[in-house]
Amino acid sequence: MFKYPAEFKIHSIFFVPLIGNQLKLCIMKLLTLILPFLFFLSCQNQPGTKETTDSTDNKPAITPSIEGTWELIGYYNYANDEVTDSFKTNNGYRQIKMYTPTKVMWSKDVPQDSTEWFGYGNYTANDSTLVEVLEYGSASMSNIIESKKEFKYELKLGKDKFSQIELDDEGNRIYSENYKRIE
Repeated sequence: MFKYPAEFKIHSIFFVPLIGNQLKLCIMKLLTLILPFLFFLSCQNQPGTKETTDSTDNKPAITPSIEGTWELIGYYNYANDEVTDSFKTNNGYRQIKMYTPTKVMWSKDVPQDSTEWFGYGNYTANDSTLVEVLEYGSASMSNIIESKKEFKYELKLGKDKFSQIELDDEGNRIYSENYKRIE
């Protein structure tokens, strides 16, 4: 068994308080560095939100943002503007949408189908409307883009979910694609 030298025992009563004070000093220095950093991080916008200014009292207000990556999770069918049916996506089916500040890109993977589906273009969104103007897409989508480039939807946007609702010519809801945020 290891034995401490005799002089260590004499000095150890003086050494322990010194380590205690040094440890306290070290902890205080770390806290003065770490706490401002943590405060800075806590003040950042959360994913899926944008800071805007409330016009009534000029206080910043956090509003949901469509920027990010989204995965289709299900659909709603409507009649008389009411949901009449809802269903989830099939196993293996995936549809992903990605929004940057001005661009949209989406892709769809249906394992039972060899047809490729994707599209790319610009978009605009406000509190209630999403408009996607596609520039190009897969062969299947290019056939659709030839006759219709602009896709306008009613938008219901939350922090981590959104629905794009297809409207008929009279403004009645037909169906919606419902997405959850994945990044």
